[in-house]
Amino acid sequence: MRMSRRLVGLLGLVGPLAAALVAAPVAAQPVVFRMATSTDASTLDPHASNAAVNTLLLANIYETLALNRDDLSLEPGLALSWTQVSPTRWRYVLRPNVRFHNGNAFDADDVVFSIERARAPTSNMGIFVDTVERAERVDALTVDIVTRVHDPVLPNKMSRVFIMDREWAVEHRAERPQNFREREETHASRNTNGTGPYVLRSREPEQRTILARNEAWWGWGGPGRGNVTEYHHVIIASDPTRTAALLSGEVDMSHVVPPQDLERLRRDPRLRVLEGPENRTLWLAMDQWRDELLYSNVRGRNPFRDLRVRQAIAHAIDVDSIVRRTLRGQGVPTGSMWTSFVTGYDPALDRRLPLDRARARALLAEAGYPNGFEVTLDCPVGVYDEVCLALAPMLAQVGITLRVNIQPQAPMFQKIGRLDTSFYGLTWGVPTLDASYTLRAIMMTRERAGPASWNYGGYSNPRVDALIEEAEATVDQDRRIALMREAHRIHNEELGHIPLYTLTIPWAMSQRVQVAHRPDNRVMVMNVTMR
Repeated sequence: MRMSRRLVGLLGLVGPLAAALVAAPVAAQPVVFRMATSTDASTLDPHASNAAVNTLLLANIYETLALNRDDLSLEPGLALSWTQVSPTRWRYVLRPNVRFHNGNAFDADDVVFSIERARAPTSNMGIFVDTVERAERVDALTVDIVTRVHDPVLPNKMSRVFIMDREWAVEHRAERPQNFREREETHASRNTNGTGPYVLRSREPEQRTILARNEAWWGWGGPGRGNVTEYHHVIIASDPTRTAALLSGEVDMSHVVPPQDLERLRRDPRLRVLEGPENRTLWLAMDQWRDELLYSNVRGRNPFRDLRVRQAIAHAIDVDSIVRRTLRGQGVPTGSMWTSFVTGYDPALDRRLPLDRARARALLAEAGYPNGFEVTLDCPVGVYDEVCLALAPMLAQVGITLRVNIQPQAPMFQKIGRLDTSFYGLTWGVPTLDASYTLRAIMMTRERAGPASWNYGGYSNPRVDALIEEAEATVDQDRRIALMREAHRIHNEELGHIPLYTLTIPWAMSQRVQVAHRPDNRVMVMNVTMR
């Protein structure tokens, strides 16, 4: 049978075509890292909310002038170097040839813009720029940051202020941060444009956010860098479902591990559990400024303004039992508002009032509440909602009826930010590793602290304020530490807040995942290797 010319021609192409297919480069398979956590970022605006759930995601997209290594020491980031050229002026030399994800060039104007944006009234990053008077462009790659007082902690603070593209923000009318407390929506709260190692590819709020490797990032090839090309930030609110996803291989790592599942995960040969202390403390805050509580059955008075009531609560809580039973050992009881990681920590101040419920009932009676009272405790969904629930039966034993109101983190933070609370629990880290961070944000009178304040309970003592301000203006480090410790001592005597325990962080992951455990509980995907 004779073949058509067309068929002969096609057969003649088979050899060259096969050779071409063999010679064609095979596209590299993506290296995907899927990490599950319990709570989604509440916003993508890098200056709108200083919440750990936000920075867990955004630190892989946006960058800062200095970066924190895995041990939290500083290394160059968008700034190659920084020097204190006078007591109130720091000079930052910027990294050249850096571009934002949209291709815009990074320069001094973006740094000046970002620092001013972080100082805006709608910013929740005021604690990192609380001493900043202004930022000045020296030239395209040099910025001076001028402070109103001597601030030796400024380099640590600048490791937490994300840098935005000024042109992009102006183009999308996002010059000021989103007003997160009032639930405002802006372009920057839904979109990103950083300089970091990963680019936002897709986002399904409360479900999954996918980041893709930024091949143009300046830091690839440096020591300790990983190989992940695609990161899936997976939200699984349910503890059992999140653990099941890890066991089934649906995710590669669980960032939030329920204490009750730890032993089971440790025994699984396919998995690995990393544990270490977190630079974070859980404490209770009480409304001490209103004449009458919002969420209580007490009328015409505010029980929390009476020291004896605050002492009664501290005496009624069995923190050892909480750590042992509720946390399965994943915590350390504390009487300090910050951990031993922090400059200004004093073991002499790390003491709690002892468990003594008879004393608690006597104190309540002395304060005029022999039958106790009712009050609502606000807590966010997450690793310590079970702790908040455990407080209710403890306080009930001294006559205080606790209604525990557990909410997702975003509405809970918005609620307390509007001062719409009587009693709340919060975990608080100290990313600057200096006690001044907590002193100004939590323990200084709200009006004097200004935008830096997270003091939603309204604790106020003029002597504490004066000590904090004196410490800020003091150059001598030993004197400065002594002033901070004295402020802490007064606050603790007054039980301005009631610290309960410092956190221990367990991470669980597939044996394929190589990652360093960090005291700030951040997973920096650029340093993750998938085997």
